[in-house]
Amino acid sequence: YGYGGRPGATARAFVPDPYGPPGARRYRTGDLVRWRADGRLEFLGRIDDQVKVRGFRVEPGEVETALLALDGVGRAVVTVRDEALVGYVVPERDGGDRPEAPASGGSRPEGRCPEGSRPEASGSGGQRLTAGALRAALAAVLPAHLVPNSLVVLDSLPLTPNGKVDRRALPAPERRPDLGPGYVAPRTDAEGLVADVWTEVLGLDRVGALDDFFDLGGHSLLATRVVARIRAAAGLPVPLRTLFAHRTVEAFAVAVEDLLLAEIEALSDEDAEQLLAAESGPERNGTTTA
Repeated sequence: YGYGGRPGATARAFVPDPYGPPGARRYRTGDLVRWRADGRLEFLGRIDDQVKVRGFRVEPGEVETALLALDGVGRAVVTVRDEALVGYVVPERDGGDRPEAPASGGSRPEGRCPEGSRPEASGSGGQRLTAGALRAALAAVLPAHLVPNSLVVLDSLPLTPNGKVDRRALPAPERRPDLGPGYVAPRTDAEGLVADVWTEVLGLDRVGALDDFFDLGGHSLLATRVVARIRAAAGLPVPLRTLFAHRTVEAFAVAVEDLLLAEIEALSDEDAEQLLAAESGPERNGTTTA
């Protein structure tokens, strides 16, 4: 048995059978299934389909397993759209209907939390799941490149006639995801500038003052574009790390304003006079034009 010349793949796929005779093996299929209430197994998808997202090799099944481990999540599917990870989640139904581990025998899949220690993705008192809460919970257990750019909460997953998840029928993420807090319009010129740039770069209809860049689907490459446009618009050397440290429109706008104030305070009196003269034009010198 095994894969010729691939001992690592053989070891991962053919695991010891704890219920068979000495030396017996089981084949780890890589299928993700769950036990139904009627005792039957329901196929949910694959856990070993690798994809490449922004230079990282990602197994969507690993992210699905992490989602399934979150409190309040009943079903989960992760796909790739426009070179970004998108997660789809169905809330757990009353009665604790949860998917089980992959049908491979052996131990709990990596990243899956044991009962009683699942990260919380919903508010206390059974509040509904939101994309923001799901992202925060995933960020606590997964590397940044494995956290989906978009998360969609559905009532149910579309299925094929064979009972498998119909990935082609999954809806596209909303242009402004449900992040939890309501929309708050930008309140200052700086917030308006930042919101306009984010709206354009992220391809959204609107961005609010309290929205988180990364919850909206932003990532490091898009962050680079945002900072470049802010630098050009404000004429400031805004460091890229500023966006990672100040993730909301409100916080990032304040950080940009602080950088501007620091630039002004660093000016000499002569430089300040020259800038004021340039801004005010001929009228500052008491002259007018016809």
